[in-house]
This record gives sequence, structure tokens and C-alpha cells, in this order.
Amino acid sequence: MTKLRVGLLFGGRSGEHEVSIRSARAIFGALSVEENANKYEVLPFYIQKDGFWQPPVTAQQVLTSGEALQNLASSPNLWQLPAEAASIDVWFPILHGPNGEDGTIQGLLTLMQVPYVGSGVLGSAAGMDKIAMKQAFAQAGLPQVKYIVVTRAQVYSNPCVFPKLCDEIETILGYPCFVKPANLGSSVGIAKVRNRQELEVALDNAASYDRRIIVEQGVVAREVECAVLGNDNPKASVVGEITYNSDFYDYETKYTEGLAKILIPAPLPESVVPQIQEMALQAFAAVDAAGLSRVDFFYVESTGEILINEINTLPGFTATSMYPQMWSYTGVPFPSLVDQLIQFALERHSPEKSL
Repeated sequence: MTKLRVGLLFGGRSGEHEVSIRSARAIFGALSVEENANKYEVLPFYIQKDGFWQPPVTAQQVLTSGEALQNLASSPNLWQLPAEAASIDVWFPILHGPNGEDGTIQGLLTLMQVPYVGSGVLGSAAGMDKIAMKQAFAQAGLPQVKYIVVTRAQVYSNPCVFPKLCDEIETILGYPCFVKPANLGSSVGIAKVRNRQELEVALDNAASYDRRIIVEQGVVAREVECAVLGNDNPKASVVGEITYNSDFYDYETKYTEGLAKILIPAPLPESVVPQIQEMALQAFAAVDAAGLSRVDFFYVESTGEILINEINTLPGFTATSMYPQMWSYTGVPFPSLVDQLIQFALERHSPEKSL
């Protein structure tokens, strides 16, 4: 039987470069087990932090070491892809953050006319942009926390406009509230603010990352997550919960071992779980996601409310990440999950589906 060539694409230009390497190592390992090795030949491709693509021989060195390469001598033409890229049957991009899960790499892979794992350009872009995402959720009737959209121009405006902006945020949202760049992942640039001074600093900091900012009302709630797998008829996993002692689920808490605790399944009332699963599927459809997504929620125990927080269309994929762990508990082990994602990619991009 002829093996399918899988292009494992990782690294990238975002601040989540190292997380991408960890995810790629786990996926490479899953594709190396016998049942997958009999079906697939894996060719890794590593994108340096400057955007230059390295061929499989160099990419394999990164997978083996687990360490990012310092930028090597790059071609003056970033579009000069390694020759091996032309032989790929299906791509498995595992690039987190900007230039990886925001529709940009998906657009390139679409132009290549080769199937790839995950959402397309629209689903990826809508899932990455917190403002577009929330607008899609609102249109779908999904409940969420109050929020205000802010632009960099407002933050960097004259001394008369900025105070009025802060007044509006205080009046509508109050404290505490969260200030977030619209297009960054892994809690980068996010701040929890409790007073006017912290609000001003947080807005200025967020504006340095993105020209569009979102400010959300704080809520006392449990943070729960649900994994979605599939295309036109997706399935939802068991629900998991993240607990931590830090002020909020920031970058350090998320990626430092021992600072956060994962509970799978989440200890929730039986009536709450199917509601979360159904809302996860609705969110998946609302942004036109495909293949995989992790959907995050707030469960307000005091009122029984379930509020959608966000969708991540290319979640962390290490063996200890929430997405594969939730599916493992649901009955889909890691190697099978990776295999299914490749099959969903082939299904979505088949000639019949594109008509």
C-alpha cells in the first residue's frame, strides 16, 4: 500500500514558537506508532522565527532536540519553499498564534491545492480574532460576558479622548475587567485590571501588540473546556476544567508545570455537561471551523449560567494538552486522534466537497 506523505509544519513567527515545537514532537510520535506508520510517511518542515522554511533534514533535528534554532542564513526569498514541499499529500500545520492559526498559512496551503488539517481561512481568521469571534457568537445567540471594542487610535489619541474612553469602560463594565489584544494567543498581552491606573497601563500595553483591543467584564466563574472533532457532523468530547491559584490563567500559569491543575472530566452537575457540549458545537459552526477546536467557557456556579469565552481552532497538541486529553478520556487515544484529523482533512478537501 502506498503511504500518504504528511507534511508536519511547525515553528513559525509567533511568540508560541516553542509551544509549536512541543506539539509537533507529540504529533510526530503519534504518527510513528505502528498503525499510523503503516499508513503515513511524515516529512517535517520547520519555519524559523524569521519566517524561513527549513527542509525535513533540518526540521528533524529540531524535533529530535526539542529546541528552536537560531535563525540560520536565510534565502532572500521567503517564498522559496523546500523542494520536498511539492511531494506532500496532506499538510498537518501545528503553528500556534499569528501567522499560524489566523488564516494566513491556511491561505498559502489552499493556494497549494493540497488538503490540510484544521479550519480554512475563514474559520481560522474568525477563531483568532476575538472581536470577530464574539460577533459570530452573538449572531448565533451564544451568551457571553459584556465587552467593549477599543482601537489603538483611541488609546493613542489626544488627552481629551482617552479619559472619556476609560470613563465609558468603567461605567459599562466596571472592575475588575480584562484587557486583551484582539489577535494574540496564549494569554499574551492580557491584563486583569482593578482600577483606573491599571486600566490605562493595560490599554497602552495591549495597543503595543495589536491595533484592535477588547475589554471584557470580569466574572466569578469556573473555567471549563470542551473539545470538538469533525467537519460537517462534529462531535463534542467530555468537559474538562482548569483550576489555578494565580489571579488569572496567564502565560506563565498556562505553560509552567504545576501552576495549573486539569480535571477531566470536570466535576459538574449532570445537566450542565450536555449544555456545554451543545454550545461548543454551535460555536464551532458559528465561525465555520473544521477538523478540531477547543471551546472555552465560564460556568457561573452561583447562577448556573454558562458563558462562552472563546474558541481555539488550533489548540496546543502536546500529550498533556487539554484537547488530546479530553479526547483520550472520551475514548479516542492520541495516535487515533491524529489519524482521524488527517482523514477529516482529506474528506474536507476532496473534489466532491469542493463543488
